[in-house]
Amino acid sequence: MTNILQDSKLLFTLVTLNDSYMRKIGILIGGGECPGVNSIIKSIIPKSLEHDIEVYGFRHGWEGVLNNDVRKLTLEEMDEAHILGCPMIESSRVNVLQHPDAYERCKANLDALELESVIVIGGDDTLGVADHFQRKGINVVCVPKTIDNDLSGTDYSFGFDTASYVATEAIDRLHTNSKFNSRCFVVEVMGRNTGWIALQAGLAAGAHIVLIPEFPRTLDEIAGIIEDRKQNGKFYTIICVAEGFDLEEMNIDYDALGKDDYGNIRMEQKHIAATLAALLEEKTGIKTRFSVLGHMIRGGVPTAFDRVLGSKFGAKAVELIVEKQYGYMVALQGSSIVAVDLEQAIVRKKVDEEFYHASGYHSYQY
Repeated sequence: MTNILQDSKLLFTLVTLNDSYMRKIGILIGGGECPGVNSIIKSIIPKSLEHDIEVYGFRHGWEGVLNNDVRKLTLEEMDEAHILGCPMIESSRVNVLQHPDAYERCKANLDALELESVIVIGGDDTLGVADHFQRKGINVVCVPKTIDNDLSGTDYSFGFDTASYVATEAIDRLHTNSKFNSRCFVVEVMGRNTGWIALQAGLAAGAHIVLIPEFPRTLDEIAGIIEDRKQNGKFYTIICVAEGFDLEEMNIDYDALGKDDYGNIRMEQKHIAATLAALLEEKTGIKTRFSVLGHMIRGGVPTAFDRVLGSKFGAKAVELIVEKQYGYMVALQGSSIVAVDLEQAIVRKKVDEEFYHASGYHSYQY
């Protein structure tokens, strides 16, 4: 009986010591909603537990680290999370660098929790903060989360495929409406300063014109394509325009649009689709309507591609932490999941000329 008690006491001591020396990491999500986030988290937790690493989730992105708004994440709560559009950890677009003591507060909170590093899931703004803190002494491993697909070093960021698919489906539906009424339709999609979603969805859905920031077009050129189609017996036209597309004739006062916490222009204030539709109707005499897909392409369940990509990204992020390789972003290059230098990753990736020309939208021939 005595031996049993001694063995039990020894086992309890060993378990207690083991728990006290478990490695600990944090997760945060920053920026706008992006389908597939839960696939990453669901991948990170079991992968971390395999290596005796506890995982803590910060609510509301870097703001959660600043305010120590954190909770321990468990494997049980992740059950079936991959099919949900809403992330299990809330995000925010608050720029904590606006606080003069942001680094000191964040570092103190991470040290108090004994977290050795943070997996940062976000776009260029969120990862820009991560890069800043990494340089000052906070260990980070990053995951590209942006529907805009504008982070360098990765072929795709997760969420882009789902957003493009939803936009494609919407444009598909507008074809019948536009053709039935012999009208022009301008469809606006998100993408901020790049045209990845517009080109991907426009090409997939057979839009007749795609307008993106990287390759400007004039109002006369756009109207000319519409009129050429009409002369060839095609009395309807679908235009997919990226929110960041600029048109000289609109005379946009960008200073009046306002900026977010990160200094980005509030694209929703441009009303590019509505303004372009009015200008085209006036110039061509063809009835022109517009539709702004907006946040609709951010929500809902992710595609199979994004679910799998998120899982692969999460597993790779944990591998980097296990090996204590910090300051990297996980990325998809070809069919491989790799690690790229964070400083290089946050450089904005624009639509390349090869993709644009391969799509055929540089030509007048539609």
